Amino acid sequence: MLDTLLSEIKININEGLFLKDPESSDLGNAIITQSVVLLDQLGFEQFTFKKLAQKIKSTESSIYRYFENKHKLLLYLCSLYWGMLEYRLVVATNSIECNEKKLFKAIELITSKPENINTLTNVNQAALRNIVVSEFTKAYHNKMVDDENKSGFFQIYKRLILRIVEMIKNVDSTYQFPNSLASTVLDGALHQHYLKEHFKNLTDANHLSTSCFFKDLVMKQLKTKSNGSR
Repeated sequence: MLDTLLSEIKININEGLFLKDPESSDLGNAIITQSVVLLDQLGFEQFTFKKLAQKIKSTESSIYRYFENKHKLLLYLCSLYWGMLEYRLVVATNSIECNEKKLFKAIELITSKPENINTLTNVNQAALRNIVVSEFTKAYHNKMVDDENKSGFFQIYKRLILRIVEMIKNVDSTYQFPNSLASTVLDGALHQHYLKEHFKNLTDANHLSTSCFFKDLVMKQLKTKSNGSR
């Protein structure tokens, strides 16, 4: 039921990321779906619009009518992912009254394995998550980040973190670092998944689920405060 509902939702992505809305045409949709596949296979450095054009049997110039460059395309795909995750989180936690259970559920969703995120049927969800895990830091670790942030390119990502911040405050309104904790969970989950794939001896994700680790981390932080031992 949840997946059916989310498949009908349009994610409102910042218009500054594209020249023409890719959802407005079959070609635009092909650019999105196939760029996800190709980026997952090749990685950001080896990915080019020329290779994408060959894959969708079109031309580079046609892709440039939708996206100024591959950096903007990467930001678009990351925004798509964060938007889908946000909708999933809102729907899944909306009816939960207990603040602690709501926070637990949110942590489960934002730290879950790629195959557990299944919303838009026309995009390879596992591949999209792989891209975010491997490439998202490249989207904002650059000299343009401040200008892009002012333009609202990270609005959905930031909004998702602030939803977690609000949940943390509802569990413990006296906790001093809710923003740092929320952003650590969201970005830390991506890092743990990356370590699991490439540096297995640096993470316990193979033995203990990432969700369990971050639940333990968050609740110990909040309980430490309530126990007066900070």
